[in-house]
Amino acid sequence: MNAALSPDRFSGKTAIVTGAGSGIGRATAIRLAREGATVVAADISADRLAALMAEFPELGFVTVDGDVSLEETVQRIVAAAGDRIDVLANVAGIMDGFLPVGEIDDETWERVFRVNVTAVMRLTRAVLPSMLEAGSGSIVNVSSEAGIRGGCAGVAYTASKHAVIGLTRNTSVMYAAKGIRSNAVVPGGVATNIEAPFKSALAGEALGPILQTIVPPIATSEQLAASITWLASEDSANVTGALLASDGGWSAI
Repeated sequence: MNAALSPDRFSGKTAIVTGAGSGIGRATAIRLAREGATVVAADISADRLAALMAEFPELGFVTVDGDVSLEETVQRIVAAAGDRIDVLANVAGIMDGFLPVGEIDDETWERVFRVNVTAVMRLTRAVLPSMLEAGSGSIVNVSSEAGIRGGCAGVAYTASKHAVIGLTRNTSVMYAAKGIRSNAVVPGGVATNIEAPFKSALAGEALGPILQTIVPPIATSEQLAASITWLASEDSANVTGALLASDGGWSAI
């Protein structure tokens, strides 16, 4: 069951959502727009953004395609949002083939960190002037169960999602007194288009039995979008620096 919409919860607000072409990002962009926000939907795929616009023309998305790990794309996203940015949802992310440290290649490591961590830092840095001027703003980052344990993914993804949590908490401490909240959602398994093949026999041996035993039922992207938009909204006005587990109880095991 998906959470009911809260009409006009984001009326008059502008939100940026990365990874908006599919999965959690797409569901988050749709929910924010349906709840009144002007949404800047960013994704690496122009085709996916075009499909989003075609399916929901009434929601008035502003779209920006490009690699979110590049500073040039970040600047285009922020420029598209205009003078006032109320919400930033850093959703875009990539996996690492479950490669352990003994098998990880430099290209995979660096690419995962560029998308999963550096892009989050750069977008956060880029929206801060607007939020500081307004004296308010909500930043929601998507971490993972891999951000709080070692048995969910490969070394690059695991380390990157731990880093997202550190980034989230430090931002909260530094800017809470300025009216800016920074929180993270921690999903478990979610039905999305993210590619997650096992490229390591060792990972299959080490993680396969764990994941087959303790992973709760797979969540929908819409369920994660409900968690993200709650943190983004004034309904969570007293919440900052928090990790919201939206994982079907996985983190409680």
